[in-house]
Amino acid sequence: MDRETARYIITYFPNLLTETEAMARRHANSLEKLRDIDKTDAKWRLYKKRHWLTDDPNTLKLISNGYEEFELTTATRIYEECLDKLHINKCPKCGKLARTPQSRQCRYCSHNWHSVIAGKFQLKSSFQLANRSFFLVGKIIEGEASIGNYIDLTMIGLNCQPKVGAIESVRTGGDGQQGEDVALAAAGLTEQEMQYLKAYGSHGTPFDILKEIKSC
Repeated sequence: MDRETARYIITYFPNLLTETEAMARRHANSLEKLRDIDKTDAKWRLYKKRHWLTDDPNTLKLISNGYEEFELTTATRIYEECLDKLHINKCPKCGKLARTPQSRQCRYCSHNWHSVIAGKFQLKSSFQLANRSFFLVGKIIEGEASIGNYIDLTMIGLNCQPKVGAIESVRTGGDGQQGEDVALAAAGLTEQEMQYLKAYGSHGTPFDILKEIKSC
């Protein structure tokens, strides 16, 4: 695996790291931020207190050969064990890796595929009613969403672009402040993906609503 792909996997799919791998990454990133700060500084104690640094030997062993080697080893494991959970976003024209899972323009050949975006959706919550679809609730903040579009959930580390099976309105607010959100029925999600979304809650950065999805 090349370093570019390894960095992409570790950066955009951190939910696929084991607990020990996640701690090793956090520790290495913390050391980088503290590189020019004396160990007697209060900032070191703060990082220790918040568990951004660790003394665990199993964790430290993962980064004993340097962070780049850790990234390569960890990304290779994820690729081999969790390929179906990765969205390797490649340019449909030249086939090279895009900068992020949500990129719609190639940094190498400049080809863009922004035309697939129908709108943008900001997630507030998600739920499932008995014997009914799983719904993502939020706001359409740009463009529109239609039945048959796809919700790009790669923003939160899921290799998942479920089809919009239905669109409903949801009343919100209290204390005399009434509002209305939109609920998008997300078809085809696994039980694990639904539980992940419920636990995730809201997300400030909007998701793309896609007219179509491409094969990678």
